[in-house]
Amino acid sequence: LYFSAQEGILIFYHIKGLQYEMKICADISQPISSLIFSPDYTSLLLVTDQGTVYSYKPAHSGEAVKLLDTSSSCFLAADFLTPGNNYCVSVTIAGEVQVWSLGYGTLLSKLNLGIEVHI
Repeated sequence: LYFSAQEGILIFYHIKGLQYEMKICADISQPISSLIFSPDYTSLLLVTDQGTVYSYKPAHSGEAVKLLDTSSSCFLAADFLTPGNNYCVSVTIAGEVQVWSLGYGTLLSKLNLGIEVHI
């Protein structure tokens, strides 16, 4: 079970029966608004409402790597764009849908829906 604390800490709970073990995986120092696994479960996107997206690879147990920083305080959510783990799609409160290259952290395309979005 992966869990994010309000302070921006990614925590892993290994649960077996009535026993559990807790491990702190990463500290990104920004409140995490979403955790999304890639379709093949090799990567975990850590999304902040400040417009920053990090990648964490559970099998490698390393630090979270910053993939992109939109510097947008109206950032709502992001998810992998399948197939694969190379692209993600994000949405802002203002209704802008964006497609990003995760390998380069660049904006590839955007579409304005013309409406305010809520989750």
